[in-house]
Amino acid sequence: MNVSPSLDRPPLVTVTPEGLHCPAGGFHIDPWRPVERALITHAHGDHARWGSKRYLGASPGLGLLRKRLGADADISTLGYGERLSLGEVTVSFHPAGHVLGSAQIRIEHRGEVWVVSGDYKRDPDPTCAPFEPVRCDTFITEATFALPIYLWDDTRLIAEEVLRWWDGNREAGRASVLFCYALGKAQRLLAELARLTDREVLVHGATHALVECYREAGVRMLPTRPVSEMEKGTSYAGALVLAPPSAAGSTWMRRFGEHETGFASGWMRVRGNRRRRGYDRGFVLSDHADWPGLLRTAKETGASRVLVTHGSSDTLARYLREHQGIDAAPLSTPFEGETED
Repeated sequence: MNVSPSLDRPPLVTVTPEGLHCPAGGFHIDPWRPVERALITHAHGDHARWGSKRYLGASPGLGLLRKRLGADADISTLGYGERLSLGEVTVSFHPAGHVLGSAQIRIEHRGEVWVVSGDYKRDPDPTCAPFEPVRCDTFITEATFALPIYLWDDTRLIAEEVLRWWDGNREAGRASVLFCYALGKAQRLLAELARLTDREVLVHGATHALVECYREAGVRMLPTRPVSEMEKGTSYAGALVLAPPSAAGSTWMRRFGEHETGFASGWMRVRGNRRRRGYDRGFVLSDHADWPGLLRTAKETGASRVLVTHGSSDTLARYLREHQGIDAAPLSTPFEGETED
C-alpha cells in the first residue's frame, strides 16, 4: 500500500513556532500556541492547550477535552476511523492506547500517508481502546522510554503488587498514599484493581473530576470518594489514596497520619529513582510504549521514514537506522512526554 514519499514534494507535516503544522490541510496538531484549527491527539496538558479557535479530536475523548479546554471551546469530534477532508488532505483518528480518547492522526495527500502518533502504548488497558497500527509512509513517534532498560511487566501483576502493599499497610494500621498521574494512570489503576477487590479508594480533588469523565464514558473502576468530602478528624488508617505527584510534601498530606507513599510510573524501572524521589515504594507502570513496543510499532507501520519526538529521540532514531534499515531522524518539539508518566 505504501508509496515511497516523493523527494520533490514538501513534507506533509512541518515544525513551526506554533507547533506541528500541515500546510496542505490548514491545521496544526497539538499546537503549543493558539492557532486557527487544532487537531488534538489527547487531553494531556502538553498536547491539548487552551486558546485555539477550533479543535478537532477523537469522540471518546470529548469529555476530557471539554474538561481541559473549557465549556466555551469550539470542539468537534470524529469517531475512530471516520474520515474528513480538510483542505487538500483527508484526516482520520485511530486509537493510540495511551488514555481515554487518545488517537493517532492519519493524514493522506495524493497517495502519500503520514501518521502522527501523539503518545501511545501497546500494553492492554481496560480504560481505553487498544493501539491500532496504521500503515503509512512517514510515522512520527514519541520516544519517552526509548532505552532498552525500559521493559514493562504484565499490568495485572503490577495491580496485584499494589493490592499486596495496600493490604500490608491496612494490617499495620497505616494509610497508603499512591502518587500517579491524574489523567490516565489513576483511572487505569482503579480499573485494574477493580478486577481484584471492590473496596473504596480516596482520591485527590485533581483526580476526582477526571475519574468522573471516565465513569461517564462507561469505564468500570473501583468506587471512589474525594478526600475533600471526608469529615474532619477522620482516621485514614487502612485507606488507599490516589494523588498527583504535585501533592507530595504539601500540607495536604498532613491529614493522613501514619502512612506509606508509593509512586506508579515507568520511571520506577530505573534503580534509585524511588529512593531519590523519597517514596517508600515504586510500581513500574507506564502509559507509554516500552523499548520493544516502540521498535515493534515502527516496523508494523511499514513506514520508510520515522521522525522521533521527545525523550531519547536520538537513541531510537539511530537504532531504527542501523538495525531496521529505516530512514529515521529526531524531530525537535516542546512535547514533554508526561515527565511524571
